[in-house]
Amino acid sequence: MMRWTVRRVWRPMLAGAVGVCAFMGTAAPASAVAPGPAEGAEGAPAASGYLNLHQCSYYASSLDDHFSTFVTPSGDNRYSTGTKRSTTADTTAACGPGNGNHVPIPILHGVKALNLAAGRYLNLQQCDYYRSASTDRFTTLVTPSGDNRYSTGTKVSNTPETTPTCGPGNGSHVPNPGLSGVKALDLNAGRYLNLHQCVYYSERLRSHLTSVVTAPDARYSTGTNVSGTADTRPVCGPGNGDYVQIPLLSAVKSLPLS
Repeated sequence: MMRWTVRRVWRPMLAGAVGVCAFMGTAAPASAVAPGPAEGAEGAPAASGYLNLHQCSYYASSLDDHFSTFVTPSGDNRYSTGTKRSTTADTTAACGPGNGNHVPIPILHGVKALNLAAGRYLNLQQCDYYRSASTDRFTTLVTPSGDNRYSTGTKVSNTPETTPTCGPGNGSHVPNPGLSGVKALDLNAGRYLNLHQCVYYSERLRSHLTSVVTAPDARYSTGTNVSGTADTRPVCGPGNGDYVQIPLLSAVKSLPLS
């Protein structure tokens, strides 16, 4: 897997081509179209169809390192996902092949078809699981298809939620409240759901971390929002100095809500 040195020089373990790896995660999202309804507008959700939220999990046995993607990374589509808005509900996660080192783990893949007309709020729940013995962690936004011990409560409803509902883990990987969180997104607030995926890597620990929802540890914050504009660049926190953001694996996906 590609790695950062202490000087934050990208090493080619993840992708052969370095590309432009300037730190872009703190850039403001770009505006594309005219604004939609004002935030907090009353009435039934203007959104329609399904948000098919695809969760793809990868694992490198040589590093004992898991990580997850929910939107296709901006710089490496070998870790692609099928996340999209559609008039039909997906039932199988569409995931990239990985890079041969980090390979797909189907038991931790998942897809949730969320009916956007079912309520005013998209309660996007992020559950982080951590194994201290190997400093390994991974994130779920939807319940994996093959192991509901890592379940989440992501849903559309008329009630905004403030606390994530996370499964117990397997006794080895256990819930990590500091990096778990929920974002109640008002579907009336704009025309676009902007999903910001921020991926971090620790050279010292040889471990990845993925964040889509800002958790109590705001050093790994994201810009995920509903807005009248389509974002084009991910907005990511700086990390903690050990875990640093990897622009190649970070991304934003802007989905029209109707």
